Amino acid sequence: MKNEIHPEQHPVVYIDPTAEIEFISRSTQTSDTTRDIDGVEHYELRLEISSASHPFYTGKQHFIDTAGRIEKFRKKYGGKALPGEK
Repeated sequence: MKNEIHPEQHPVVYIDPTAEIEFISRSTQTSDTTRDIDGVEHYELRLEISSASHPFYTGKQHFIDTAGRIEKFRKKYGGKALPGEK
């Protein structure tokens, strides 16, 4: 690798307050607040959503009824066939 072409990385702690969980990692992002973890200064970065609170990963995702949407479309537009249908 070439020297001095990559951005500087810092230790960070990502905080997801909705799930009350924290992830320790490295990032090029910084913040005004820091926290000492095991003798290392980490920047605190707050997240709105993470894998711990995202509906897809928690199993709380709602599925759309596609069959009902097609029937609603046909009712609205007079029962005409969709493109590609006979």
